[in-house]
Amino acid sequence: MLMPFTLKNIRRAINRFNHLNKAWTQIQKSGVSSYASSSSPSNLVLYSYWQSSCSWRIRFALCLKGIPYEYKAVDLLKGEQFSPEFERLSPLHYVPVLVDDNVVVSDSFAIFLYLEEKYTQKPLLPVVPQLRALNLQVASIVNSSIQPLHMINVLKDMEEMFGAEPELWAQFTIDKGFFALEKLLKDFSGTYATGEHIYMADVFLAPQITQALQRFDIDMKHKIAGAVKGGFIYIKTLIP
Repeated sequence: MLMPFTLKNIRRAINRFNHLNKAWTQIQKSGVSSYASSSSPSNLVLYSYWQSSCSWRIRFALCLKGIPYEYKAVDLLKGEQFSPEFERLSPLHYVPVLVDDNVVVSDSFAIFLYLEEKYTQKPLLPVVPQLRALNLQVASIVNSSIQPLHMINVLKDMEEMFGAEPELWAQFTIDKGFFALEKLLKDFSGTYATGEHIYMADVFLAPQITQALQRFDIDMKHKIAGAVKGGFIYIKTLIP
């Protein structure tokens, strides 16, 4: 049985992020391409898809750090990631991509570290080496050992090449990852995943939990030990 950090420690981060999700919905519907503050012009441009958990990580980080940016939507369902313009920015055709003047960074892990090093306000990595390494490990597990294994193209290949059930494969990879996270975080969790402050671990965990709940309909209550009755319903209300 998994530890309670999944509900107890992440729900505040998700709650704090809800208002930005509403803004993204308005952006998508209205076609507005900028999330930059009118009083604080920004050179940052984020190429993003609203349902991408990898893109969500960076929008989350930008929001928490208070960094204005221009939002450019890339509709993956329409194949816009294969356009010549976007291919020049991301040869793998993946979102997100961050453009900062003449600097182009793809991959959410790399983008996060770039933002953390250049924009030092409201740091999302702790100074204490042990906690810093812990946050990097959590983010790496999500970024390398969970999310890539249930990408749409991977699930399609697994089904076509090996006859694997996509949903079962996704659940297996997510379960395996969360069991590893349990062992890693069991002695560190507090108000948030690694203590009393929102850090990189929370930024990477929140989108992954959303994917498990909404995309794969995984019963996360079996991954929340000690949660009060109805806690599963509560966390679902925190995720738009």
